[in-house]
Amino acid sequence: MTKDPAKPDTQLLHLVFGGELDDVKSVTFRDLAKLDVVGFYPNYAEAYQAWLAKARETLDNAQMRYFIVHLHRLLDPTDGKAG
Repeated sequence: MTKDPAKPDTQLLHLVFGGELDDVKSVTFRDLAKLDVVGFYPNYAEAYQAWLAKARETLDNAQMRYFIVHLHRLLDPTDGKAG
């Protein structure tokens, strides 16, 4: 069986989420109950594609921001792998 080169051997969990900010100069959300959890992704490439789609979708709202969180770094902070 051959490996798919697009899929890494190691799962590096990422979260994509966003919401409206109080001020674009900070990362304080206007309403935490309205945060948009886009999803969890097994690698940065897939998370980036999801982030990009949501960022483009909300381009007209200057207060809306989406973020990629490297959950694998939080789960194992000693892991020196970049994702």
